[in-house]
Amino acid sequence: MDSLTLFCTGALLAGGLYWFVCILGPAEQKGKRAVDLSGGSISAEKVQDNYDKYWSFFRRPKEIETAEKVPDFVDTFYNLVTDIYEWGWGQSFHFSPSLHGKSHRDATRLHEEMAVDLIDVKPGDRILDVGCGVGGPMRAIAAHSRANVVGITINEYQVKRARLHNKKAGLDSLCEVVCGNFLEMPFPENSFDGAYSIEATCHAPKLEEVYAEIFRVLKPGSLYVSYEWVTTDKYKGDDAEHVEVIQGIERGDALPGLRSYVDIAETARKVGFEVVKERDRPQPPAEPWWTRLKMGRIAYWRNHILVTVLAAIGVAPKGTVDVHEMLFKTADYLTRGGESGIFTPMHMILCRKPETPKSS
Repeated sequence: MDSLTLFCTGALLAGGLYWFVCILGPAEQKGKRAVDLSGGSISAEKVQDNYDKYWSFFRRPKEIETAEKVPDFVDTFYNLVTDIYEWGWGQSFHFSPSLHGKSHRDATRLHEEMAVDLIDVKPGDRILDVGCGVGGPMRAIAAHSRANVVGITINEYQVKRARLHNKKAGLDSLCEVVCGNFLEMPFPENSFDGAYSIEATCHAPKLEEVYAEIFRVLKPGSLYVSYEWVTTDKYKGDDAEHVEVIQGIERGDALPGLRSYVDIAETARKVGFEVVKERDRPQPPAEPWWTRLKMGRIAYWRNHILVTVLAAIGVAPKGTVDVHEMLFKTADYLTRGGESGIFTPMHMILCRKPETPKSS
Protein backbone atom coordinates (compact mmCIF):
# COMPACT_ATOMS: atom_id res chain seq x y z
CA MET A 1 0.00 0.00 0.00
CA ASP A 2 2.81 2.38 0.88
CA SER A 3 4.52 1.62 -2.43
CA LEU A 4 1.29 2.22 -4.32
CA THR A 5 0.75 5.52 -2.51
CA LEU A 6 4.31 6.57 -3.28
CA PHE A 7 3.86 5.61 -6.94
CA CYS A 8 0.58 7.50 -7.24
CA THR A 9 2.06 10.55 -5.53
CA GLY A 10 5.05 10.49 -7.87
CA ALA A 11 2.82 10.08 -10.92
CA LEU A 12 0.64 12.98 -9.77
CA LEU A 13 3.63 15.23 -9.24
CA ALA A 14 5.11 14.26 -12.61
CA GLY A 15 1.79 14.87 -14.34
CA GLY A 16 1.40 18.20 -12.57
CA LEU A 17 4.90 19.27 -13.57
CA TYR A 18 4.24 18.28 -17.20
CA TRP A 19 0.98 20.25 -17.18
CA PHE A 20 2.67 23.24 -15.53
CA VAL A 21 5.61 23.35 -17.94
CA CYS A 22 4.29 21.99 -21.23
CA ILE A 23 0.63 22.97 -21.13
CA LEU A 24 0.62 26.21 -19.18
CA GLY A 25 4.19 27.09 -20.13
CA PRO A 26 3.84 27.96 -23.81
CA ALA A 27 2.60 31.38 -24.79
CA GLU A 28 -0.81 32.00 -26.32
CA GLN A 29 0.48 31.23 -29.79
CA LYS A 30 2.52 28.21 -28.69
CA GLY A 31 5.71 29.65 -30.11
CA LYS A 32 8.15 28.85 -27.32
CA ARG A 33 8.23 26.36 -24.45
CA ALA A 34 9.47 27.23 -20.97
CA VAL A 35 12.13 24.51 -21.13
CA ASP A 36 13.54 26.13 -24.28
CA LEU A 37 14.15 29.59 -22.81
CA SER A 38 17.52 30.99 -23.85
CA GLY A 39 19.48 34.20 -24.09
CA GLY A 40 18.92 34.60 -27.81
CA SER A 41 22.26 34.89 -29.58
CA ILE A 42 24.00 35.04 -26.19
CA SER A 43 25.49 31.76 -24.97
CA ALA A 44 23.87 30.38 -21.81
CA GLU A 45 26.89 31.04 -19.61
CA LYS A 46 26.95 34.72 -20.60
CA VAL A 47 23.29 35.63 -20.00
CA GLN A 48 23.94 36.96 -16.49
CA ASP A 49 26.92 39.02 -17.70
CA ASN A 50 24.83 40.53 -20.49
CA TYR A 51 22.00 41.31 -18.08
CA ASP A 52 24.53 43.21 -15.96
CA LYS A 53 25.83 44.87 -19.13
CA TYR A 54 22.31 46.00 -20.03
CA TRP A 55 21.89 47.73 -16.69
CA SER A 56 25.34 49.31 -17.01
CA PHE A 57 23.99 51.41 -19.88
CA PHE A 58 21.80 53.27 -17.41
CA ARG A 59 24.87 54.24 -15.41
CA ARG A 60 26.02 56.03 -18.56
CA PRO A 61 22.71 57.49 -19.82
CA LYS A 62 24.30 59.81 -22.38
CA GLU A 63 25.58 56.77 -24.28
CA ILE A 64 22.07 55.49 -25.00
CA GLU A 65 21.12 58.83 -26.48
CA THR A 66 23.50 58.39 -29.42
CA ALA A 67 23.01 56.47 -32.66
CA GLU A 68 26.39 54.74 -32.18
CA LYS A 69 25.41 53.08 -28.89
CA VAL A 70 21.76 52.25 -29.57
CA PRO A 71 22.29 49.08 -31.67
CA ASP A 72 24.32 47.37 -28.92
CA PHE A 73 21.93 48.55 -26.22
CA VAL A 74 18.77 47.37 -27.99
CA ASP A 75 20.36 44.19 -29.35
CA THR A 76 21.44 43.17 -25.85
CA PHE A 77 17.93 43.80 -24.53
CA TYR A 78 16.23 41.69 -27.19
CA ASN A 79 18.69 38.83 -26.81
CA LEU A 80 17.70 38.76 -23.14
CA VAL A 81 13.93 39.12 -23.49
CA THR A 82 12.86 37.63 -26.85
CA ASP A 83 12.28 34.08 -25.60
CA ILE A 84 10.49 35.28 -22.47
CA TYR A 85 8.29 37.62 -24.53
CA GLU A 86 7.44 34.87 -26.97
CA TRP A 87 6.76 32.33 -24.24
CA GLY A 88 4.80 34.57 -21.90
CA TRP A 89 3.10 37.00 -24.31
CA GLY A 90 3.08 35.68 -27.87
CA GLN A 91 4.73 36.39 -31.21
CA SER A 92 3.51 40.00 -31.41
CA PHE A 93 5.60 42.12 -29.06
CA HIS A 94 3.11 44.95 -28.63
CA PHE A 95 -0.13 45.95 -26.92
CA SER A 96 -3.60 46.19 -28.40
CA PRO A 97 -6.98 47.39 -27.17
CA SER A 98 -8.91 44.70 -25.33
CA LEU A 99 -12.11 43.96 -27.28
CA HIS A 100 -15.22 42.59 -25.61
CA GLY A 101 -15.89 39.03 -26.73
CA LYS A 102 -12.49 38.70 -28.42
CA SER A 103 -9.47 36.76 -27.21
CA HIS A 104 -6.19 38.60 -26.75
CA ARG A 105 -4.93 36.81 -29.84
CA ASP A 106 -7.85 37.99 -31.98
CA ALA A 107 -7.66 41.54 -30.60
CA THR A 108 -3.96 41.64 -31.44
CA ARG A 109 -4.59 40.40 -34.99
CA LEU A 110 -7.35 42.98 -35.59
CA HIS A 111 -5.08 45.74 -34.29
CA GLU A 112 -2.39 44.68 -36.76
CA GLU A 113 -4.81 44.38 -39.66
CA MET A 114 -6.04 47.90 -38.96
CA ALA A 115 -2.49 49.18 -39.42
CA VAL A 116 -2.19 47.80 -42.93
CA ASP A 117 -5.72 48.88 -43.82
CA LEU A 118 -4.74 52.46 -42.93
CA ILE A 119 -1.85 52.50 -45.42
CA ASP A 120 -4.12 51.32 -48.24
CA VAL A 121 -1.91 48.67 -49.85
CA LYS A 122 -2.89 46.17 -52.54
CA PRO A 123 -2.00 42.49 -52.98
CA GLY A 124 1.52 42.28 -54.38
CA ASP A 125 2.63 45.66 -53.01
CA ARG A 126 5.96 45.74 -51.19
CA ILE A 127 5.68 47.17 -47.69
CA LEU A 128 8.11 47.68 -44.80
CA ASP A 129 7.77 46.54 -41.18
CA VAL A 130 10.08 48.81 -39.18
CA GLY A 131 11.25 46.86 -36.13
CA CYS A 132 9.56 43.54 -36.89
CA GLY A 133 10.60 41.45 -33.86
CA VAL A 134 9.86 37.76 -34.45
CA GLY A 135 7.31 38.70 -37.09
CA GLY A 136 3.90 38.31 -35.43
CA PRO A 137 2.46 41.47 -37.03
CA MET A 138 4.21 40.72 -40.32
CA ARG A 139 2.45 37.39 -40.69
CA ALA A 140 -0.97 38.75 -39.73
CA ILE A 141 -0.57 41.64 -42.15
CA ALA A 142 0.73 39.48 -45.02
CA ALA A 143 -2.12 37.00 -44.59
CA HIS A 144 -4.70 39.80 -44.44
CA SER A 145 -3.43 42.02 -47.27
CA ARG A 146 -1.46 39.55 -49.45
CA ALA A 147 1.19 42.26 -49.68
CA ASN A 148 4.88 41.35 -49.67
CA VAL A 149 6.20 42.38 -46.27
CA VAL A 150 9.87 43.11 -45.59
CA GLY A 151 10.74 43.33 -41.91
CA ILE A 152 13.88 44.73 -40.36
CA THR A 153 15.18 44.05 -36.84
CA ILE A 154 18.50 44.78 -35.17
CA ASN A 155 18.55 41.37 -33.49
CA GLU A 156 19.95 38.37 -35.34
CA TYR A 157 18.17 35.88 -33.08
CA GLN A 158 14.83 37.49 -33.87
CA VAL A 159 15.59 37.14 -37.59
CA LYS A 160 16.05 33.38 -37.12
CA ARG A 161 12.86 33.07 -35.08
CA ALA A 162 10.85 35.14 -37.58
CA ARG A 163 12.03 33.07 -40.54
CA LEU A 164 11.17 29.87 -38.68
CA HIS A 165 7.66 31.11 -37.88
CA ASN A 166 7.16 32.42 -41.43
CA LYS A 167 7.96 29.01 -42.85
CA LYS A 168 5.73 27.18 -40.35
CA ALA A 169 2.85 29.54 -41.21
CA GLY A 170 3.34 28.96 -44.94
CA LEU A 171 3.96 32.69 -45.43
CA ASP A 172 7.68 32.70 -46.26
CA SER A 173 6.86 33.61 -49.88
CA LEU A 174 5.24 36.85 -48.66
CA CYS A 175 7.49 37.63 -45.68
CA GLU A 176 11.16 38.56 -45.82
CA VAL A 177 13.25 39.41 -42.75
CA VAL A 178 16.45 41.47 -42.76
CA CYS A 179 18.90 41.99 -39.91
CA GLY A 180 19.80 45.66 -39.76
CA ASN A 181 19.60 49.01 -38.03
CA PHE A 182 16.49 51.01 -38.87
CA LEU A 183 18.55 54.18 -38.51
CA GLU A 184 20.62 53.05 -41.51
CA MET A 185 18.40 50.74 -43.54
CA PRO A 186 19.95 48.68 -46.37
CA PHE A 187 17.24 49.59 -48.87
CA PRO A 188 17.33 51.97 -51.86
CA GLU A 189 15.31 55.17 -52.04
CA ASN A 190 11.68 55.04 -53.17
CA SER A 191 11.49 51.25 -52.91
CA PHE A 192 8.39 50.56 -50.74
CA ASP A 193 4.67 51.03 -51.41
CA GLY A 194 3.91 51.56 -47.74
CA ALA A 195 5.36 51.15 -44.25
CA TYR A 196 4.30 50.63 -40.67
CA SER A 197 5.90 50.44 -37.23
CA ILE A 198 4.12 49.04 -34.21
CA GLU A 199 5.65 50.26 -30.94
CA ALA A 200 9.18 50.01 -32.36
CA THR A 201 10.52 53.49 -33.13
CA CYS A 202 10.54 54.26 -29.39
CA HIS A 203 13.97 52.58 -29.41
CA ALA A 204 15.45 55.30 -31.63
CA PRO A 205 17.56 57.89 -29.79
CA LYS A 206 16.10 60.57 -32.07
CA LEU A 207 12.75 60.04 -33.74
CA GLU A 208 13.77 62.33 -36.57
CA GLU A 209 16.50 59.89 -37.65
CA VAL A 210 14.24 56.87 -38.07
CA TYR A 211 11.42 58.90 -39.63
CA ALA A 212 13.89 60.32 -42.15
CA GLU A 213 15.00 56.81 -43.10
CA ILE A 214 11.42 55.64 -43.55
CA PHE A 215 10.68 58.73 -45.65
CA ARG A 216 13.72 57.98 -47.81
CA VAL A 217 12.75 54.39 -48.68
CA LEU A 218 9.05 55.09 -49.33
CA LYS A 219 7.79 55.77 -52.83
CA PRO A 220 6.22 59.21 -53.36
CA GLY A 221 2.53 59.15 -52.47
CA SER A 222 2.90 56.18 -50.13
CA LEU A 223 1.55 56.05 -46.60
CA TYR A 224 3.24 55.25 -43.29
CA VAL A 225 1.48 54.48 -40.01
CA SER A 226 3.12 54.22 -36.60
CA TYR A 227 1.96 53.39 -33.08
CA GLU A 228 4.20 55.40 -30.77
CA TRP A 229 5.04 55.11 -27.07
CA VAL A 230 4.55 58.60 -25.60
CA THR A 231 3.80 60.57 -22.49
CA THR A 232 0.42 62.30 -22.62
CA ASP A 233 -0.81 65.75 -21.64
CA LYS A 234 -1.43 64.38 -18.13
CA TYR A 235 2.27 63.76 -17.51
CA LYS A 236 3.91 66.28 -15.16
CA GLY A 237 7.70 66.39 -15.12
CA ASP A 238 7.70 67.86 -11.61
CA ASP A 239 5.60 65.01 -10.18
CA ALA A 240 7.94 62.50 -8.52
CA GLU A 241 5.54 59.58 -9.00
CA HIS A 242 5.09 60.39 -12.69
CA VAL A 243 8.85 60.53 -13.18
CA GLU A 244 9.32 57.21 -11.35
CA VAL A 245 6.75 55.47 -13.57
CA ILE A 246 8.17 56.80 -16.83
CA GLN A 247 11.76 56.00 -15.85
CA GLY A 248 10.65 52.51 -14.85
CA ILE A 249 9.14 51.99 -18.30
CA GLU A 250 12.27 53.31 -20.01
CA ARG A 251 14.66 51.09 -18.06
CA GLY A 252 12.57 47.97 -18.42
CA ASP A 253 12.02 48.37 -22.18
CA ALA A 254 15.38 49.61 -23.52
CA LEU A 255 14.21 53.14 -24.27
CA PRO A 256 16.67 56.02 -24.63
CA GLY A 257 13.88 58.31 -23.40
CA LEU A 258 10.11 58.53 -23.87
CA ARG A 259 8.82 61.39 -26.01
CA SER A 260 5.84 63.64 -25.48
CA TYR A 261 2.85 63.12 -27.75
CA VAL A 262 3.27 66.69 -29.03
CA ASP A 263 6.63 65.80 -30.62
CA ILE A 264 5.36 63.10 -32.97
CA ALA A 265 3.56 65.05 -35.70
CA GLU A 266 6.10 67.87 -35.50
CA THR A 267 8.92 65.40 -36.17
CA ALA A 268 7.04 63.76 -39.06
CA ARG A 269 6.52 67.12 -40.75
CA LYS A 270 10.14 68.09 -40.16
CA VAL A 271 11.43 65.18 -42.27
CA GLY A 272 8.93 65.92 -45.07
CA PHE A 273 5.81 63.88 -44.29
CA GLU A 274 2.27 65.18 -44.59
CA VAL A 275 0.31 64.22 -41.47
CA VAL A 276 -2.99 62.63 -42.52
CA LYS A 277 -4.32 61.60 -39.12
CA GLU A 278 -3.18 61.52 -35.50
CA ARG A 279 -4.92 60.17 -32.40
CA ASP A 280 -4.55 57.88 -29.41
CA ARG A 281 -5.60 54.48 -30.74
CA PRO A 282 -7.49 52.81 -27.83
CA GLN A 283 -10.95 54.39 -27.98
CA PRO A 284 -14.25 53.20 -26.46
CA PRO A 285 -15.91 50.73 -26.70
CA ALA A 286 -12.49 49.03 -26.56
CA GLU A 287 -11.24 48.33 -23.06
CA PRO A 288 -7.88 49.79 -21.95
CA TRP A 289 -4.71 48.31 -23.43
CA TRP A 290 -3.33 47.57 -19.94
CA THR A 291 -6.25 45.23 -19.12
CA ARG A 292 -4.22 42.23 -20.26
CA LEU A 293 -1.36 43.20 -17.95
CA LYS A 294 -3.66 43.32 -14.93
CA MET A 295 -5.39 40.08 -15.86
CA GLY A 296 -2.03 38.38 -16.28
CA ARG A 297 -0.69 38.90 -12.75
CA ILE A 298 -1.36 35.29 -11.71
CA ALA A 299 0.33 34.06 -14.88
CA TYR A 300 3.35 36.29 -14.14
CA TRP A 301 3.76 34.75 -10.70
CA ARG A 302 3.29 31.25 -12.09
CA ASN A 303 5.85 31.92 -14.80
CA HIS A 304 8.31 33.44 -12.34
CA ILE A 305 8.15 30.36 -10.12
CA LEU A 306 8.67 28.18 -13.18
CA VAL A 307 11.63 30.24 -14.44
CA THR A 308 13.19 30.13 -10.95
CA VAL A 309 12.89 26.35 -10.82
CA LEU A 310 14.25 25.88 -14.35
CA ALA A 311 17.21 28.16 -13.62
CA ALA A 312 17.91 26.36 -10.32
CA ILE A 313 18.13 22.97 -12.02
CA GLY A 314 20.21 24.33 -14.90
CA VAL A 315 17.59 24.11 -17.68
CA ALA A 316 17.25 27.89 -18.07
CA PRO A 317 20.42 30.03 -18.22
CA LYS A 318 21.65 31.79 -15.11
CA GLY A 319 20.33 35.35 -15.28
CA THR A 320 16.93 34.38 -16.72
CA VAL A 321 15.31 34.92 -13.31
CA ASP A 322 16.70 38.48 -13.16
CA VAL A 323 15.42 39.22 -16.67
CA HIS A 324 11.96 37.87 -15.87
CA GLU A 325 11.82 39.86 -12.63
CA MET A 326 12.79 43.01 -14.54
CA LEU A 327 9.91 42.45 -16.98
CA PHE A 328 7.52 41.71 -14.12
CA LYS A 329 8.38 45.06 -12.48
CA THR A 330 8.13 46.83 -15.83
CA ALA A 331 4.62 45.44 -16.32
CA ASP A 332 3.64 47.16 -13.08
CA TYR A 333 5.09 50.49 -14.26
CA LEU A 334 3.26 50.13 -17.58
CA THR A 335 -0.01 49.44 -15.76
CA ARG A 336 0.49 52.44 -13.51
CA GLY A 337 1.29 54.59 -16.53
CA GLY A 338 -1.90 53.46 -18.27
CA GLU A 339 -4.19 53.77 -15.26
CA SER A 340 -2.92 57.26 -14.42
CA GLY A 341 -3.26 58.32 -18.06
CA ILE A 342 0.29 59.67 -18.28
CA PHE A 343 1.47 57.09 -20.83
CA THR A 344 0.16 55.36 -23.95
CA PRO A 345 1.85 52.87 -26.30
CA MET A 346 -0.71 53.51 -29.03
CA HIS A 347 -0.40 57.09 -30.14
CA MET A 348 -1.23 56.57 -33.81
CA ILE A 349 0.09 58.79 -36.59
CA LEU A 350 -0.67 58.29 -40.29
CA CYS A 351 1.63 60.08 -42.73
CA ARG A 352 2.03 60.42 -46.48
CA LYS A 353 5.17 61.04 -48.48
CA PRO A 354 4.24 63.84 -50.91
CA GLU A 355 4.06 63.05 -54.62
CA THR A 356 6.48 65.88 -55.30
CA PRO A 357 9.21 67.19 -53.00
CA LYS A 358 8.37 70.29 -51.03
CA SER A 359 10.21 73.38 -52.18
CA SER A 360 12.61 74.77 -49.62
